[in-house]
Amino acid sequence: MSSTIHNISIDCHDTYALAGFWSQVFDCPRQPDDFPGDPEAMLLPPGGPEVLFIAVPEGKTVKNRLHLDLEPADRTRAEEVERLLGMGATHVDDRIRPDGSGWVVLADPEGNEFCVLRSAAERAAAARAAATDGQPA
Repeated sequence: MSSTIHNISIDCHDTYALAGFWSQVFDCPRQPDDFPGDPEAMLLPPGGPEVLFIAVPEGKTVKNRLHLDLEPADRTRAEEVERLLGMGATHVDDRIRPDGSGWVVLADPEGNEFCVLRSAAERAAAARAAATDGQPA
């Protein structure tokens, strides 16, 4: 027997507000029975496990030991980073390498870090370019 991920839990102060931020990230609504002040809020992103937001009294004090890596589905990494910054994320670090690989580290409104990777289309284009690099046109 093995285990499966039932949900990913995120500790926070304001479950409703943070679920609202992540509902925009995942383009899915909060659960209809979630309201401001609730001790828990839940999202059901398409194609992924449930994301559960749990109210805790303490604040975040150190770097996350576990975080989400996001891959844009229908836009470039740069476009997704701009979208997320516009929704309230903050820029933490840029780990993009000269060849375009790597990631951008952002934080949600409560400071939880997450990374934005290149899209599948960007990785495929880079692979095609690398395969033809140095060959006559």
